[in-house]
Amino acid sequence: MPSKHWTLVGGAVACLTALCHTATTHAAPWIEPGDSRARFALQKLADRGHFDRTVSTWPVMWSTVAQDINPSVTSDPTATAGAMAYLNAEEQAQFRTGTKTELTLAGSTEQPLVQGFGNARQEEGQATLDWQWQGEHFAIGLSPTVVANPTDDEQYRYDGSYLAGTLGNWVLGAGAIDRWWGPGWQSSLILSNNARPMPAVWLNRKRDLAPNSKWLSWIGPWNLTVFAGQYQDKRTIDNAKLIGMRFTFRPVQGLDIGLSRAIMFGGEGRPENSSALWDALIGRDNSQDGAENDPGNQLGSIDIRYGFALGHQSMGLYTQMMGEDEAGAFPARKSWLLGTDWTTGLFNTDQQWFLEYSNTTADDFLGDAMPNVTYEHFQYRTGYRHHGRNLANSFEGDAETLTLGAHQFFDNGNNLSLTLSYAEFNSDGQVRAQMPDPDVRYFIPATNQKTGIVNLGYGTALFNGRLDLNLRGTEKKIQLADTELDQWSASASWRYRF
Repeated sequence: MPSKHWTLVGGAVACLTALCHTATTHAAPWIEPGDSRARFALQKLADRGHFDRTVSTWPVMWSTVAQDINPSVTSDPTATAGAMAYLNAEEQAQFRTGTKTELTLAGSTEQPLVQGFGNARQEEGQATLDWQWQGEHFAIGLSPTVVANPTDDEQYRYDGSYLAGTLGNWVLGAGAIDRWWGPGWQSSLILSNNARPMPAVWLNRKRDLAPNSKWLSWIGPWNLTVFAGQYQDKRTIDNAKLIGMRFTFRPVQGLDIGLSRAIMFGGEGRPENSSALWDALIGRDNSQDGAENDPGNQLGSIDIRYGFALGHQSMGLYTQMMGEDEAGAFPARKSWLLGTDWTTGLFNTDQQWFLEYSNTTADDFLGDAMPNVTYEHFQYRTGYRHHGRNLANSFEGDAETLTLGAHQFFDNGNNLSLTLSYAEFNSDGQVRAQMPDPDVRYFIPATNQKTGIVNLGYGTALFNGRLDLNLRGTEKKIQLADTELDQWSASASWRYRF
């Protein structure tokens, strides 16, 4: 991120958070997307009625976890002991004032195309020193990383760095942090941690409290997050902006509803004035005024998940619909995601399972297929991508996939995960996106391909740190737009907390 941009967003946060002297709880620390065990724990508590909060917007604020788990959880120890033990340990390690430092060393034989909630983007070699300081009203994180043979030609990075402060029940921040919007375990159709995070300023609620008004109490616990950032990679339209908005609410116990929007606008040669921004915000960008006056490109999504107790376990049903355009104030040219997840307690340990289907060919699931639409645009021809990777679904557009996944959580802290996917990539065999940077690997399937995919992960303690291993394989080599991926790849990371 250019130093000038960091100065501007950092200054904005500093000015506003200087007014935060009335805050009484800790500032910004959150549970990042990628921690599958934390997600299992929070989701199980929510499904069993002990945590009446939405768990489909990541990061999740530690404030709401620390203060909003219901005391009723103590009456349900058979079902929740493992979940509570992990959350308590992580809260003691992460949600505290003072300084925290982590060192992560990681490497991969090859960065794969397909990623999920629990996967981390890993280059051939990388080293990250993550330093965080947390106070009563402010938090800061610095996360410098050096990368060997990067796929996007950026050897030095600051992904994960941030500055944040509290204002009442709100958190204002600036930086580059990962996000995951939606109930899916394998994919999100609107925003995920598949691509490198975009530097942005953001505002979100600290705790998902329900409205006090009797007229609005039906909404239940609710959350709002808004961010505004700028693409940092070389594009057909450089310096394009991205605005993201997500509102989630829980009108009844177990029912989570999420409404999301992502708006690309501006950039070199494109309008960035208040009129263009207003037209984008109200959805006036389907070429009503002609293609040249179209202020931007939008994605909108609706997701629903209903979770409930099942004996000593829990289960959920979920769906997400994303539209590339708008018609009658609702998303059009739709992609779909459908899934179910459930927990088990085999061998006196915890397991999380999921079965998930997604179809990203516009209108293919319930209509006539419209290829080369999803995640593409006639003006922003690099598409909905950042540093070569899709900001949402790692299977990319025009893909149909089915995934079965399982996570095994052992009492000693070890984890084992397995996902099996069958995918059809690039259903019509064409690539619409333009790829302007020859030094970047674009993770876009080049031809119509069908293949099986397996991903096996294992995590354990090692040398007073944490070792995570991954092995990935495909039935056949996947052809990308500018290269061919190997059938097998392996990765490892070791994290040490000082």
